[in-house]
Amino acid sequence: MRTAVVTGSAGFIGFHLSRRLLDQGWRVVGVDSHNDYYDPALKAAREARLTPDPQFRVLRGTVETPGLLADLFAAERPDAVIHLAAQAGVRHSIDTPRAYVQANLLGTFELLEAARAHPPAHLLLASTSSVYGANTAMPYRETDKADTQMSFYAATKKSTEAMAHSYAHLFGLPVTMLRFFTVYGPWGRPDMAPWLFTRAILDGQPIRVFNHGRMQRDFTHVGDLSAAVARLIDAAPGTVPAGACDSLSPVAPFRVVNIGNGAPVQLGDFIAAIEAATGRTAIRDLQPMQPGDVPATWADTTLLTALTGQVPRTTVRQGVVDYVQWFRAYYGD
Repeated sequence: MRTAVVTGSAGFIGFHLSRRLLDQGWRVVGVDSHNDYYDPALKAAREARLTPDPQFRVLRGTVETPGLLADLFAAERPDAVIHLAAQAGVRHSIDTPRAYVQANLLGTFELLEAARAHPPAHLLLASTSSVYGANTAMPYRETDKADTQMSFYAATKKSTEAMAHSYAHLFGLPVTMLRFFTVYGPWGRPDMAPWLFTRAILDGQPIRVFNHGRMQRDFTHVGDLSAAVARLIDAAPGTVPAGACDSLSPVAPFRVVNIGNGAPVQLGDFIAAIEAATGRTAIRDLQPMQPGDVPATWADTTLLTALTGQVPRTTVRQGVVDYVQWFRAYYGD
């Protein structure tokens, strides 16, 4: 039985990925701190759905704690490591940038040092579509230059890509960076737009619609995303046939992969899908663009398809129904 370490295992994406890997026969060791960036009770509820599985165990702690991951890797010798633990949130990074240095930069450093001492067969690290920053050419391709990040959150994630590349080059670590695009679905975070919109619509309260609604996002259902990441585990740089985009680096077993739906959706259409799923009408409070935000995202998924085959593509209408059903069940609405 293969062992995977999943950092951030009680997080939104980490929970879904851990569940999928357990269902596929993996042994999963989770790492999570249950910090209070958002309601820890939601994290505990996610984790409670994993802990009954005898092949799951969790280590409570922060990834930036010196030696915590090194000791874990020495004991477990994982076959795969999926690093999802991070301080998230574009707007939060404006107010509390130090948290992003600690979790994203120092936490990734500790992870890379642990992997250097006890190399897994594949190291996958979460990045974000936000690293494309001020780029305007769509769809975003992994080979596009991405040096104009517009938030400190995005800057820290781009920095982790550079850090990971250096370790891939210096120590031969097979690394895949995962650029996630606007993930949504059941058990989603309460600081994200789908939760905020759904809560307000159900309560009959206004929703803030930024850039006066002139926004597009490549909304990606968490089930599709977790399926793609699980498939990528066995597609480490250096193990796929030549011509299938083996690596995006000329000097390291390193690549970057967009994880998105590959189809941008107007924000108004996403809100309309929530209205249809809830049976309520949104009260729109039109606002200007927020600092650090971008008007559109769109993933080129050519590389993802080449590496994993045709992964599921949940439509926004289907995905929002799935999300609202969970929301109402969990919160009792």
